[in-house]
Amino acid sequence: MSLSKFTIKDYKLIKSEWNVLSELARRRCRNDEEFAVVQKAFDFANAAHRNVRRRSGEPYILHPIQVAEIVVSDIGLGCKSISAALLHDVVEDTEYTVEDIRNLFGDKIALLVDGLTKIKTVLDNADSKRHSLSAENVQAENLKRILLTLNDDVRVVLIKLADRLHNCRTIEFMPEHKRDKILGETMFIFIPLAHRLGLYGVKSEMENIWLKYKEPDAYREISERVSRNVAERDKEIDEFIAPIEGALKRSDIRFSIKKRIKTPYSIWFKMRTKNVPFEQIYDLYAVRIVFDPTSNDPDVERTQAYMIYAMLTGLYTSQQNRFRDWISTPKSNGYEALHCTLMSRAGVWIEVQIRSRRMDDIAEKGIAAHWAYKRDGYISENGSEVDKWLAKVQEILVSEDINALELLDVIHKDLVTTDIVVFTPKGEQRSIQAGATVLDFAYLIHSHIGNAAIAAKVNMKLVPLSQVLRGGDQVEIITAGSGHPKPEWLQFLQTRHARNLVIEYFRSDRKALIERGKSVYAERLTSMGVPDNPTNLKKFLRHILLNDVSEMYFRLGLGLIGPEDFRNTFGGLRRFAFKAGYTTASCCNPIPGDPVMGFKADDGTVIVHKKTCPHLEELSTQYGSSRFVVPEFSSYDLEFPVRISLRGIDRRGLLNEITQFISLTLGMDMSELKLGSRDGVFEGYIELLVRDKEKLELMLSGMRKIDGIQDVVRTDI
Repeated sequence: MSLSKFTIKDYKLIKSEWNVLSELARRRCRNDEEFAVVQKAFDFANAAHRNVRRRSGEPYILHPIQVAEIVVSDIGLGCKSISAALLHDVVEDTEYTVEDIRNLFGDKIALLVDGLTKIKTVLDNADSKRHSLSAENVQAENLKRILLTLNDDVRVVLIKLADRLHNCRTIEFMPEHKRDKILGETMFIFIPLAHRLGLYGVKSEMENIWLKYKEPDAYREISERVSRNVAERDKEIDEFIAPIEGALKRSDIRFSIKKRIKTPYSIWFKMRTKNVPFEQIYDLYAVRIVFDPTSNDPDVERTQAYMIYAMLTGLYTSQQNRFRDWISTPKSNGYEALHCTLMSRAGVWIEVQIRSRRMDDIAEKGIAAHWAYKRDGYISENGSEVDKWLAKVQEILVSEDINALELLDVIHKDLVTTDIVVFTPKGEQRSIQAGATVLDFAYLIHSHIGNAAIAAKVNMKLVPLSQVLRGGDQVEIITAGSGHPKPEWLQFLQTRHARNLVIEYFRSDRKALIERGKSVYAERLTSMGVPDNPTNLKKFLRHILLNDVSEMYFRLGLGLIGPEDFRNTFGGLRRFAFKAGYTTASCCNPIPGDPVMGFKADDGTVIVHKKTCPHLEELSTQYGSSRFVVPEFSSYDLEFPVRISLRGIDRRGLLNEITQFISLTLGMDMSELKLGSRDGVFEGYIELLVRDKEKLELMLSGMRKIDGIQDVVRTDI
């Protein structure tokens, strides 16, 4: 921020922005008295921030005005929240206090402003605390403080999300290290929070901004391909919609239809996680039908949704394995809809989403709409899922069996985890996190059942306890009186609840397990040639998110901490084409040309990560901007390992053509090649050495032109 007297142009700009907000606020406020409070908040904030400018040079007051616009238009909050958004930086950045706000605007708005001020303070001031030995605890406490406000007033977090979204929109004016710190926090905390609270619009926009600055080349290429694709397909989508509109009108259904294109981030994420090219993103297009039910009765609303689905499948062929019923089993954040994928007459698969007006409001505005409908007495029996999650957060926050370092990891995993629905032998419905095993389900039912489990039946078939559950499975646990937990269970259990129960079972053997853990620790360091000294012990503790050395040995002895933790802490660091003191991270293997950021370790070494590396997001969230530097290249004389995955139609001579292209045409050295063929289709990977990203892209482009190769993408080693 800087001080500079406002010009006539500045005052006109402020007035123009306020006119936009005031129009939105008038429609949202219930009466003139409420709007008068918003007007008063604007006048007060405008005076408090007079002649103060942001980094962009614009008047600072534009920031709270635009945050308030997001609060009312994207989240759907009311008078007090709009006012708090306008006032949210006053206490932090001016001489005014929370008491001043309370005297002028009352207790509720003061509480909201105070909560926002505390969140801003802990995030902004965390960097100054990170130089102490317990610095890694700071971000865990920050997240804890943010989440505790959920129980005071969830509107504090909702307004903070609006504030963070606007900061992301104007992030181009930030220096690069500060920008990466904000983007790291956004991906690790705020995007998962927006997802859990059902704010899909806010979440999607933050994801796209993250991609734009973390992987600018990928963002630009995907955006351009989407634009070209839309221009080519727009007429086909309209032709697909026309029969649907006609059928709905003939059935006297009040509705609206929206066309939606998959976002660049969601396309990039799917390409990256599924290892598929852009051409295989089949759900690029979506059509959303929003209908007005003839009654507020949830049963009537559901029946009409299924009726519309039946109407669609009468018009077009559906892809049965792509049908999703989020009405009978809503997502844990309250999301409800029917999703189906239909084949258009132009031969394109198009996803269709069916929502009632209420479902659409909750999908777009999340928890704010959820509670608005709840207050008005119109919410389905599934609406309590959000309340259950808030109660779960509170339970974790007050738990005594979790330290500050583990807290960040536990809460983050809970934020990004989705749930599936499975059934007991009697047909009772149970929600459990996606990826959970049969044994996780046993512990969900009761600790005694989990402890005594020996096997299970899933859909009447005998399976091991490690079997991963799928949505809709019916699960029967088989127990034995002599059954008891085994250390190897910890290798496949997924839920924190189940893992904690098994760990507690072995606490009685704690002394023996600690001694075993000491031996394991010493052996692994020796095998890696790493000195057993206090510095490396602290480094390892920080990596595994623990403070207590005895607890570390106990978990090592129990098998909870594996060889990969040692490799990720001490191994795999290679000198990179940077100036002295720089190494590359083995978790993401960056090469010259990748967007990268450097993290300064305790010993002064700078470890270089790709900007999209999940571990870098965790580091930026733990340490803030003080540990990050922009790496400086010194040479391109080295070669670096990468892996490319490929698949396609097998033919005689294909393997020889691939190897000749890589070795002879491009002059690259291959370190490993693994390709398998079955039923005329081949797939596998090649590991090779490249000098930089430009050379890699040249190789990928040439590979795609080889007859028979359908997919070829870079994947992590």
